[in-house]
Amino acid sequence: MKHFELTKKMLSMGGVFYPTGYAFIMFPDAEDAKHVAHELEVGSDGVMLLTPEDIIADISRADGHSDVRLPRVGTEGATVHKYVDLAREGHHALMIPVPNKDATERIMEVVRKVPFSYAQKYHSLAIEDLE
Repeated sequence: MKHFELTKKMLSMGGVFYPTGYAFIMFPDAEDAKHVAHELEVGSDGVMLLTPEDIIADISRADGHSDVRLPRVGTEGATVHKYVDLAREGHHALMIPVPNKDATERIMEVVRKVPFSYAQKYHSLAIEDLE
C-alpha cells in the first residue's frame, strides 16, 4: 500500500481535489478499509489508504481554504465537503487507480464485501457514484 501524498495531478484546474482515473472510497471502519486495501493490492501497487487526518489536512485544504464553507460551482467542492464530514466522523478512505470499467467492477466486488459509506470514480469531466 502506498502512502497518500497530494500532488498537483490530483487537483482540478480550479485547485479542487479531483484525482482523474481514481476511485475514492470511504469506510466507517478502519479495519475494513485496510482489509479491502490488502485484498486489492494483489496486482496493483497504487492503492492508497487515507486516514481521517489525511483527508482533513490535505484534501479539505486542496481548494485554498480551511474550514470555511464557501459555495462552489460544480460537484467537486460538495464532494470534498462530504469526504471531510465523513472523516470528522472517523471514516478512512482508499484511493485506487481505475483504468477502465472492468477494473472498476472488480474493485467494487471486493469493496461490497464490507460496509462502505461513500464511493466515487473520477472521470475526466464527471464524478461517478459507485454502488
